[in-house]
Amino acid sequence: MKKAYRGLVLAGLIALLPVTAFSQLSLSYYSSNLSKIGLAYDFSPRFWTEVRLYSDTDISNITPELVFCFNLANREYHKVYLGLGANVNYFTGFVMPIGVQFTPFEKFDRFSLHIELEPTLDLAGEDLIIQSAWGIRYKFLK
Repeated sequence: MKKAYRGLVLAGLIALLPVTAFSQLSLSYYSSNLSKIGLAYDFSPRFWTEVRLYSDTDISNITPELVFCFNLANREYHKVYLGLGANVNYFTGFVMPIGVQFTPFEKFDRFSLHIELEPTLDLAGEDLIIQSAWGIRYKFLK
């Protein structure tokens, strides 16, 4: 029952993203020992949210993560952000992503690279885990 509930919540969150906001969507990949893929939605130049799935676990340990982020600095070629969120399954607890996104190529401004540090409070194991990752993001046409 618990797994079905988590899947239903994740499907509902993705379904809530309006189709008309396609220009605000982006796909991302985070490379680390527990890699993640993500689907993000920018509400405004300052606020965005992302649904992430840990991809380096077996099928029974697929771990969804939902984060809400705030851009502390939003410049033409880089963004510094801070966020809060939660995840369930492999880790079950709260996360606080801190990161930098930058666009290294002026002509390819839909692609960006990111570096992120993410303290994770795992409530099940009562541990504080410090995760770090780098990756790539593709923002759909504006």
